[in-house]
Amino acid sequence: MSSATASATSFLDFVNASPSPFHAVETATSQLKAAGFVEIHERDAWAGKLQKGGKYFFTRNRSCIAAFAVGSGGGSHVGFSVLGAHTDSPCLKVKPHSKKEKAGYTQVGVQTYGGGLWHTWFDRDLGLAGRVVVTGTEGKLEHRLVRIDRPILRVPTLAIHLDRGVNDAFKFNNEVQLTPILAAAATKALNGDAEAKSTTTTAAPNAEQHSPLLLKLLAEELKIDAAQIGDFELCLYDTQPSVIGGAQNEYIFSARLDNLMMSYCSLTALINSSTKESLAKDANIRVVVLFDNEEVGSVSAHGAGSNLLEVTLRRLASEFAAEGSSETAAFERAIPRSLLISADMAHAIHPNYAEKHEDNHRPQMNKGVVIKHNANQRYATTAVTTALVRRVAERRGVPLQEFVVRNDSPCGSTIGPMLSAQLGLRTIDVGNPQLSMHSIRETCGVEDVKYAIDLFESFFHDFAEIEAQLTVD
Repeated sequence: MSSATASATSFLDFVNASPSPFHAVETATSQLKAAGFVEIHERDAWAGKLQKGGKYFFTRNRSCIAAFAVGSGGGSHVGFSVLGAHTDSPCLKVKPHSKKEKAGYTQVGVQTYGGGLWHTWFDRDLGLAGRVVVTGTEGKLEHRLVRIDRPILRVPTLAIHLDRGVNDAFKFNNEVQLTPILAAAATKALNGDAEAKSTTTTAAPNAEQHSPLLLKLLAEELKIDAAQIGDFELCLYDTQPSVIGGAQNEYIFSARLDNLMMSYCSLTALINSSTKESLAKDANIRVVVLFDNEEVGSVSAHGAGSNLLEVTLRRLASEFAAEGSSETAAFERAIPRSLLISADMAHAIHPNYAEKHEDNHRPQMNKGVVIKHNANQRYATTAVTTALVRRVAERRGVPLQEFVVRNDSPCGSTIGPMLSAQLGLRTIDVGNPQLSMHSIRETCGVEDVKYAIDLFESFFHDFAEIEAQLTVD
């Protein structure tokens, strides 16, 4: 097995284990602990607990995670090598009151989360995943992950015989026609049986808000009484596993490439690079933050619009500041020595829609990481940050591509401009090229997984040295 295929296969394990942001953070937590990272908590004092050469992480809301490794080389002034990505993807989420009965079917009410290609969710085998807040021992509230990994839900299309124009334009109402079926009329008796025979179900605080059958499935999966279910945040997902495909096994077909691909590559690079020998040569603190809620604007306590990154960097700058430096002075000196790579997936050229790309900027899959530019600051890339990352890439021989959106087309954005403006932090936006972004099933290149990991590893290993050669503020 080639190293590229091995990296892609490892990514498949990561994405298949992560059907929700909560699962993605749990998977990341397991990998960090296995690599010797120590879990800490935001609510605790860090003073005296963090050591040079140490590796640490914490979570916020269990859907966002920050990990860092402290360099032990160089002088007494701190800089940061930061990678930022996000754990969320467009999906359907269960409504707070999801109970629906219509035309003899039991359905589940859902909300659209993010800008999904919702037509791709029709006729798919859908499971449920997320977190449930349960009443545990001694009446304490506990966070539990749940995953019903079988096709219990489906959004069926209408037969062509009843909509002859569907192939000209597939139009549907997101509130009415995007509601999945949980059970047919024949199982209504089972719903009634669940209510009649299980006092725990009827005693559940949200028994009137959700189908008894849905609560029964959750309780069985969690191996608890339904009465213990307090509330939950659940998303629907495609139960078909992610795979390597294509005639020459050159592609990855998967859900949630945007943006678990960049989350995985960032996390893997931090783990791989943070050896004792490498940290001993680095003057910087290496940081990876995987935020939630990027797909809906990042404005949450666990999104990039929160105080998470700034507070973390301030605490780290203070902890490892030169003797006699104040917290503010340490942070203000660290930021100009730092760089943020905002890592979010990019648009590969589509053979059937090639005209949608600008003529000179047509990224291809399996041809390397994409640097994303936008004159209107939808991406935070500058000439300086591009030059720095080019040198980083040269160290590992990583090919780079560039993307600019056409002037007659709108441009998406990332966490990059937001964090750059908040912190005054030099930033570059990059990502692996993919097709079908925001579909329930996306496509990217096998080779690009290894390219991104190599680029990010080189960034952690070499950025402090490269930055020291920079004469531009």
